Amino acid sequence: MRIAVPREIKNNEFRVAITPAGVHDLVLHGHEVLVETGAGVGSSITDAQYRSAGATIMPDAASTWAGAELLLKVKEPVQSEYAYFRDDLILFTYLHLAAEAGLTQALLTAGVTGIAYETVQLPGRSLPLLAPMSEVAGRLAPIVGANAMLKPNGGPGLLVPGVPGTHPARVTILGGGVAGTAAMQVAIGLGAEVTVLDTNLFRLRELDTQYYGRVKTIASNAFEIDTALVLADLVIGSVLIPGAKAPKLVSNELVSRMKPGSVLVDIAVDQGGCFADTHATTHTEPTFAVHGSLFYCVANMPGAVPSTSTYALTNATLPYVRAIANLGWREALRTDAALALGLNTYGGALTNAPVAAAHALTFRPVAEVLA
Repeated sequence: MRIAVPREIKNNEFRVAITPAGVHDLVLHGHEVLVETGAGVGSSITDAQYRSAGATIMPDAASTWAGAELLLKVKEPVQSEYAYFRDDLILFTYLHLAAEAGLTQALLTAGVTGIAYETVQLPGRSLPLLAPMSEVAGRLAPIVGANAMLKPNGGPGLLVPGVPGTHPARVTILGGGVAGTAAMQVAIGLGAEVTVLDTNLFRLRELDTQYYGRVKTIASNAFEIDTALVLADLVIGSVLIPGAKAPKLVSNELVSRMKPGSVLVDIAVDQGGCFADTHATTHTEPTFAVHGSLFYCVANMPGAVPSTSTYALTNATLPYVRAIANLGWREALRTDAALALGLNTYGGALTNAPVAAAHALTFRPVAEVLA
């Protein structure tokens, strides 16, 4: 199979969809790998390294997309890339279609076979291709939040760990999943006073057992969210419903009652965000003010640390890429029920129920497509 990897063009997106080791693995299995020139530069990977691993270096995006049977990306395609869509293309990337009506329609119109990293789901409900980037975003969240809290950046001028004789920052984390747990670990390490809210009591018991005395766990509901946020200096939103839009847990009215200078980081922005006032920002202009608070809603947070993110992503995606390339996408999905859940679009039809619900569209069950 011809597998192509274009250069990412989203604002300040420095990741790339494959490492030289991944190229080497696919070439060993008899596949042809095409990499757009400069695709790995942001992740400190040169064209020469890709070439040495067996890749063919392509001169531009158009030739890279045109040469692909299976195209690997990191972030969802942006509008300038829609012209490359075609009905014999398999696209394997983060899609986040529930929050992307325009992209959803473009994929359906072109008849692209779209397989989304974020909806590949194991029997235990874990998300193996979302998890590594959730870990990165989660660990980044307290760091970027602490930076936003500096007075020159519009924050309250509060040092997260404080110093002897002063109060540390109060950090409230909404969601105790992969991203929320990663955020909690770093926030604890920074010396913050940490509270985690989640609706899953079993998960809260796990966190209490592991971090007893170092983190407060609260069963999440509207009352407890309100109570926690009016006291918080930093809020990290990390709730997720696989494939669907994130629930809006923090209203504009609640933000109006929060501490002046408080910072809210929305990790769920790719799925529409869990704060009412969330809108996607970029690494160039990461924050905006709501009442007296500062929102950080960068839609590709892991892109800021590509030397970590690119390798973590390839470690997770490569077995699935290999399966699609070796077996063909239909047989790979028939063989692996987790991968089958990644199918979002095929032949002009939606094959993901939460995405269909988000856009009030009909959907075709994956089982019917694979039959």
